[in-house]
Order: sequence, then C-alpha cells, then structure tokens
Amino acid sequence: MNIILAIVLIIVSLGVGGGGAYLFLNRASNGIISKAKEEAEMIKKDRIIEAKEKFIALKAEHENQVAAHNKKLQEHEDRLRQREQQLSQKQGEVQRGLNEINQKAQSIEQQKQSLEFKTREIDKMHKQAQQQLEAIAGISAEEAKKQLIESLKDEAKTNAMSYVNDIMADARLTANKEAKKLIVQTIQRVASETAVENAVSVFHIENDEVKGRIIGREGRNIRALEAATGVEVIVDDTPEAITLSAFDPVRREIARLSLHQLVTDGRIHPARIEEVVAKVKKQVEEEIIETGKRTTIDLGIHGLHPELIRMVGKMKYRSSYGQNLLQHARETANLCAAMASELGLNPKKARRAGLLHDIGKVPDEDPETPHALYGMRLAQQFGEKPDICNAIGAHHDEVEMETMLAPIVQACDAISGARPGARREIVEAYIKRLNDLENLALSYPGVVKTYALQAGRELRVIVGADKMTDKETELLSFDLAKRIQDEMTYPGQVKITVIRETRAISYAK
Repeated sequence: MNIILAIVLIIVSLGVGGGGAYLFLNRASNGIISKAKEEAEMIKKDRIIEAKEKFIALKAEHENQVAAHNKKLQEHEDRLRQREQQLSQKQGEVQRGLNEINQKAQSIEQQKQSLEFKTREIDKMHKQAQQQLEAIAGISAEEAKKQLIESLKDEAKTNAMSYVNDIMADARLTANKEAKKLIVQTIQRVASETAVENAVSVFHIENDEVKGRIIGREGRNIRALEAATGVEVIVDDTPEAITLSAFDPVRREIARLSLHQLVTDGRIHPARIEEVVAKVKKQVEEEIIETGKRTTIDLGIHGLHPELIRMVGKMKYRSSYGQNLLQHARETANLCAAMASELGLNPKKARRAGLLHDIGKVPDEDPETPHALYGMRLAQQFGEKPDICNAIGAHHDEVEMETMLAPIVQACDAISGARPGARREIVEAYIKRLNDLENLALSYPGVVKTYALQAGRELRVIVGADKMTDKETELLSFDLAKRIQDEMTYPGQVKITVIRETRAISYAK
C-alpha cells in the first residue's frame, strides 16, 4: 500500500514539475523571440538609413558630375561662339580685301586702257614725225638705222682692235722678255754636259792570243759567256778588240767587267765564267746603289726611299731616245731648282721632282702604262709628297697639274730633251722592239731567260730542263717564229734558238 502511494506521489510530482517546466520554457522562448524581433527591426532600420545615405551621396555625386559636364558644354559653346565671331570678322575682312582688290583691278584696267590709248597716240605721232623726217631726209628710217649701226660698228671695231692690239703688244713684249730672261738665266746657271754618256761596247785586249782563250774549245767559252750575260760576243779580225753587242747597257757592262776579270785571272772555262758573271752582277747592283746615293748627295736631296735611290742609280744604264737617262734627270733637276728660285718657289722640292720625273722609265715591268703615270704610282708607293707625285704624273699632261711645281718640271724636261743632239728617237724604237721580242718569249711557261742578239736578228731562249722536253722545245721554237712573224714588225729575218740544258752537279768532300 505504501509502495503504491509512493508511486502515485512520484507520478503526481512528475506531472506538476513537467507542467511548471513547460510554462517556464514557454515564457523564456517568447522573450527570446521578441528580443530577436526587436534587434532585427533595429538592424533593418539601420540598413535602411545607410542605404538612404548612400543614395543621397550617389545622387549628390551624380549631380556634381552632371554640373561639371554642363559647365564643360557651356565653355565649349562659348568657344564655338567666339570662333564663329572671329570667322565672321575674318570673313568680313576678306570680303573687304576682295572689294579693294576688285577696285584696284578696275583702276588698273582703266589705267591700262588709258595707257594703251596714249601709246596708240604716241605711235601715231611717231609715225607722223618719222614720215616727216623721211620726207625731209629723203631716206627711210630702216636705211638710216642701218647706216648709223654700220658707222657705230666700224668705229667700235676700230677702237676695240686698237685697244686689243696695244694690250697684246704690251703683253707679248713683257711676257716674252720676262720668259726669255728667266729661261736664259736658268740655262746659264746650269752647266750641262752636252756629251751623252754611252755604255761601253768594245773590250780592248793586250794581244790577239787572248782571243783564242776567250773563244775556248769549239767556242764553248763564248757560248757560256753569252748564255750567262745575254750579250753577243763578236770576235773578228779587229786587232786587240772584242765587240760586245747588246741593246741593254747593263748587260754590256756586266759582260765587259766579267771579261776583264777573266782575262786578268787567266782561268777561262764555262764554270768559271758563270761564277765570275754572278759576282759581277752583284758588283754592278752595288754600283747602281752607290751611283744613286752619290747622285742624291750631289743634288742635296735627302730622305729618299732606298728603292727610289736604286732606281736613280739604274738610270745610268738607261737611255731615253738615245739620251742617257741619269744625265737627263740631273740636268732637269738643276734646271728645275734654278727656275723655281727665280720664281720664288722651293728649289729643293723642284730639284727632287726634276730628278724623279722619269723614274717610270727605269723598271722593266708594266710597259703598257705611260711612264709618267707609272712614275707617279711609284713615287706614291715609296712615300713621296702629293705635290712631287703630281709633278711627276703631269709632266706629259697625263694628269691635271695641281701646283706650280708641275709646269716647271714639264718646261725643264722639254729644255733638257730639246737640246740639239740630245735625243735620237730611232734608238728608242730599236730598244723597244728588242724588249718586246724578249718579253714575247718570256710569256711562255718554262722559259727561264731570253736574249735578243745581233740587233734583234737572233733570239735565244733558255728553258728549264725539268719544265720542258726536247720535243716541246721544237714546238716552242716553231710557235715563237710564227708569233713573231704575225705580231711584230722587224727588218730581215729573226733566228729563234731554244736551248735546253741538263746539268748534274755533285760535291766530293
């Protein structure tokens, strides 16, 4: 019973507690909800207020932009109105200018019409006056004009010719007097040697017994000497003399000195001949250089390139139309210095240009180029100054004269070359023909040396034994004969001798 009562009490108490709890929870939830509604309402009001404020701000900003845009439009309209006003003003000015121009044009047209009217009146009066004058004079106006022109022309021509003749006579008198004075003084100051130095062509011997030793067994010594020097050795009945024949003075000098040493030494055979000729060639080369140095020292020319000094020395063995080239160069140099001194120019430069003016005739190569241009090129190559080079190149008018030095060199070259007996053009043509003959043979491959002998009537060609066979030497001889016959002009006939020699040399030690 007690247990049941206790259970009932527990159940009742649980019911009462649950109802109270329900009431409490219900009241609490209602309070939270109402509070949340109030907070939500306040947030909503705040958001509405913020939105209104942003709207107001955006509206104000938009209104400001619209106002600024309107202001710019207004300013643009103002500028347009100003431009319209300016254009209107300019248009008015242009219109006024056009009106003025039209007025002036009308005025000019009126003046032109008036002038034409006056011109017609004047022409009419002129014709009337001319008719009256023609009637009085008895001749027409054209005839009177012609007579007046003829009389004035004759008078002017007479006066002009008289004036010109006076000036020309005075100029000729003065110019000829001064030019003759200058040239005569220049020539008188230069002691020129009229005798032209010629290369030796005759070798003198003490007795005729030496001739046999020079000839050698079956003529082998002479053949060796001719092959080594390129000089024809003529041994004839002339007592105590052997003739050396060659167009090149250097070869003749080498042959003469070689013969002198061989005869003095007494040993004459082919090997000795070749040895002596080689030594003499070196001696002649040294003598050429020494001659060039001595020439430059005598003329007071300094700083010349060694190769130009060698060429100056080689002039001793060159000739120009039969005139010794070194003698001609020295004479021209002294004439140039004297004439330059008379004209107030630098005599040292003039002497230098005069010495070098024919330097282009010395080298054997480049025969097609005029010697003046070739000499100018050599001078430029070896460091000569432009005025010296121009004087060398212009002394035959190959290039334009740029300084006063050039006409001086040209005049002095003519003075030296035009001296009676100074030159013989036939000699120059003869030497050129022999040079062409040798160069023609040298143009073939395998040819070592060529010598034109007997005044060009014989051509000896030495070929390398390792470069050409015996059959090829025959073909070379035939081909050379045909080319000489077709391409060259020569007197008589030319004998072509091609020599092919084999040597075996060894030394015993």
